[in-house]
Order: sequence, then structure tokens, then C-alpha cells
Amino acid sequence: MESQEKSPVPKHDVEGYIAKSAGIVSLGTFLSRILGFVRDMILAGIIGASTVGDAFYVAFRIPNFLRELFAEGSMSAAFVPVFSEYLTLRGKEEARKLARAAFTILFILILAVVTLGIIFSPEILSVLARGFLGDTEKFQLTTELTRLMFPFLLFISCAALVMGVLNSIRHFGPPAFSSAVYNIVNIAMILVLSPYLEQPVFAAAIGVTLGGVAQFMMQLPRLHRQGFSVALVKPTWPLHPGVVKMGKLILPTIVGLSVTQVNLLVNTFLASFLPLGSVSYLYFGMRLIHFPLGIFAVALSTALLPTLSTQAAKGDLSALSRSFSFGLRLVFFITFPALLGLILFRVPIVQTLFERGNFDHIATLGTADAVLFYALGLWAFAGVRIVVPVFYAMQDTKTPVKVGIFAMLLNLVLNIALMIPLQHRGLALATSLSAIFNFSCLLFILKRRIDWSDGKRILVSHLKVICASLVMLIPAYWISGQALWQASGASGMKVASLSGAITASALGYFILQYFFKSEELYFLMTLLKRRLRR
Repeated sequence: MESQEKSPVPKHDVEGYIAKSAGIVSLGTFLSRILGFVRDMILAGIIGASTVGDAFYVAFRIPNFLRELFAEGSMSAAFVPVFSEYLTLRGKEEARKLARAAFTILFILILAVVTLGIIFSPEILSVLARGFLGDTEKFQLTTELTRLMFPFLLFISCAALVMGVLNSIRHFGPPAFSSAVYNIVNIAMILVLSPYLEQPVFAAAIGVTLGGVAQFMMQLPRLHRQGFSVALVKPTWPLHPGVVKMGKLILPTIVGLSVTQVNLLVNTFLASFLPLGSVSYLYFGMRLIHFPLGIFAVALSTALLPTLSTQAAKGDLSALSRSFSFGLRLVFFITFPALLGLILFRVPIVQTLFERGNFDHIATLGTADAVLFYALGLWAFAGVRIVVPVFYAMQDTKTPVKVGIFAMLLNLVLNIALMIPLQHRGLALATSLSAIFNFSCLLFILKRRIDWSDGKRILVSHLKVICASLVMLIPAYWISGQALWQASGASGMKVASLSGAITASALGYFILQYFFKSEELYFLMTLLKRRLRR
């Protein structure tokens, strides 16, 4: 057995390392999100908020939901802590054996899920999109699209496990940029195939599956160069003890990390009973919420988890507490102004990005309403991404499960109460309120669990963020008064006006934070200066 390896990060520079890693992930995620918006803009112009659009977004929701459960959510949260423990305490050879055993079991299980999903797609949709049953043509189209996209789950799950290995050994680049490759393949399929298909939306479905293949394949060269492999091994009984430990973690992890996705799936089911376009409004609204959420909160969470897991494996709860406090302050520093910006600029943003072709002004207003109510919970969506990995780093999966179940039940009750008076807006609001409940409960429990002495520091930081964000009210008031948002066309003027308003808001925010002597801003400035010197 190899001797215990030293931590690759000096104690005094843990925050700098986390921020640097998060920066790499953020850059890759930013590129992916931009390409994702390009894909959505193309797709919105082709199918709009129509019957075909609702069918595609419901069909995509199912494998995407399972991706969160089996891949990027639960797989990362269960695999990384156990793999990091093996790597830290037992050495690289034992970690290598664990990776191959885990990949083999994952491949077999997800292949079975995909096979069953393809066979029983009509039965699954009859439950999750019951509102479509009255329209035979719409239901049949949704079924065909679901079957085309189900294999995506297999490849994206394999990609997630490879990402977990690479992130654990501090290689964040290939996993971060692989999602951009997914979107490139998706866009290419839409542009190349849609003119030749009777139903152009099938090109997007093919692009989803082939994009998953590309996302998996892109990471393999770096994995092999680091001495790891995804070659299947003959399953043995009893299973590898590390895989057994992962299995004990992964089932509750599925519930704990995917509360938001479960809520979105419930929203899709209920929205299928609402007026035409409701499913599409919620889809495009959440896409805009995922932009800052993915770039900052998910990126920081991805960078934090290996460090938190290593600190927990060594029993250094004081360092773990400091890392968590840093992550919470930094993510709120970015996501709160993003939240306010999405609310204030929601109509110009949606109109600039999507209003063309079959996506008309009514669809713009419907999507903007969804953005408003989803954005109210953005800070909680981001906070959950930071607080839940702390529990999993300590290999405590029961607490997030218990809180998650209550959050899902609250979401269901609020959905039923709000969907009739507020239509799709009520579904978005219910999701935000349940996320706020989920985050608040987890934060309260964690505060009692670890030595957390940074409460006042976090509060002061958050107050500075809120005060500095109010500067956005001025450019928002200016841009909302322009007549060009009431008319079609003038795309160049709209892009210029929106870009100018957002730039002015961002500059004002950072200038005020500078005068407030914000720790987070000074930290980021110092980090940037170091990078420029290098």
C-alpha cells in the first residue's frame, strides 16, 4: 500500500486554491451556458412555445432529471468523498481499483435503467405528463422524443464518474469544458439535420444523446494520462468495500441533492394541465436561472467538495468550517446581484435572447414572469449547492434527506395552492419557497454541528452585498422606460441598450463594494493580480 499522500494544497492557501479551481470551472461553465443559450435561441426560433416545444421540454426533463439523480448530483456527492478518502489514506493504487469497480457497477445499473426507460416511456409519460393524454399526437411525439434522448443518461452518468475522479485529483479543466462540447454537438445536429427532417425537433433530440457521448469521450485522454481507467472489470461478490460505502451514501444522496430537480419535475407534471406554453415558459425561465447558478454556485461547489472531503477525512473540522464559510460568502457575493439583475431586467433579457420566429411577445412575457418568481429563490438554490456538500463531505447523508423530504412536501402543497390563482407563476414561486425552506433548515442544523465562528463575518458580508446591489435600480429604471421594448425588431439597439445597462450595474456594484472594503472583492482582486503576474 502506498504511503499517505500529502495534501496538494498548503493550509495557508486553501481559499486561493478553491477560488482558482472554481474559476476554471466557472470559465468552462460560462462557455457552456453561452453555447446553451445559442442552442435555445435556435430552438426557440424553430419550435417556440408551442405544442412541439412543450413535447420536447417534457421529454428532455425525464432523462435530465435522472441525470441529476444518478450522475452529476448524487454520483459526485457519493463518489468524491469516498474516492478522496481512499486517495488520501490508502494511496493511488487502491483509489484506482475503486474507480474501475465503481465504473463497472454504474455502467451495468444505468444501462438497465435506460433500457427500461425506453421500453416503458409511454407508461412513464402517462404519469409525469398526464395532461398530454387528451392529445394523442402530442403524447406520441413526446414518447418518441423521450426514447431518443434516454441513452443520454448512460453517457452523461459515465462522464460524471470520470469528472469525479479528475476533480478529486485536482484536474478541473477537462470536466468543466466537456459540457461546452456537449452544446457544440447539440447545436451542430440542430443546424445540420433539422432541414432534412419532417419534424425538426428530432434533430435536437439526436443532438442531446450524441452530445452526451462527446462529453464522456472528451475527458478520457486526461484520465488515462493520470493513470486511471474506465475499463470494465468482472463484477465480484462481495462488491468492492468502497463501492458498498458509496452505495450506502448514494441512495439518500439522491434525495438530498436533487430536491430542486424533483420540484421541477412536479412543476412539469402540473404545468401539463395549464394553458399551452406553460411548460415552455418554465423551461426557459429556469434556463436563465441556471446561468448564474451554474457559473458561480455549481462551480464553487464542484471546487469545494474535494477540499471539504479531504479535510473531513483528516478530521480537521475547523478547516472545513472555514472553507464552508468562505464558499458561502463568495457565492452570495456573486449570486445576489445576479438575482436582482434577473428580476429588474427580465423582460429585456428574455426578449433579446428568445423573441424571434415562433417565440412571440406573449411567450416573452410568460417566460419573464417565470424568471421573476424563480429568481426570488436563486440565493437559496445557490446556498443549497454550498451547504449540502458539507454534510456529504462528513459522510452524513441522512440529514439532507430528512430536510429534503419536508421541502418536497412543502413544494407540492404550495404548487397546488398557487397554481390556480397564479398559473405557471405559482409553480415557479412554490419552487423558490421550498428551496428557501430547504437551505434555511440545513444551515441551522449545520451551525449546531460544526465549530462555526464566522456568523457575524458572513452577516456583515451579506449586508454589504445587498446594499451595493441596490445601485442596479437606476439603470433598470432607465432601460425599462425605453419604447424599443414594446416593438419588434431593432435587435442591435436592444443588445446595445441591455449590455450598457448591465455593464453600468456591474461597475456600480463593484465600485460600491470597493468603498465598503469588501473582503470578497479584495480577495478576488488579489487573486487576479497574482494570475496576471504569472
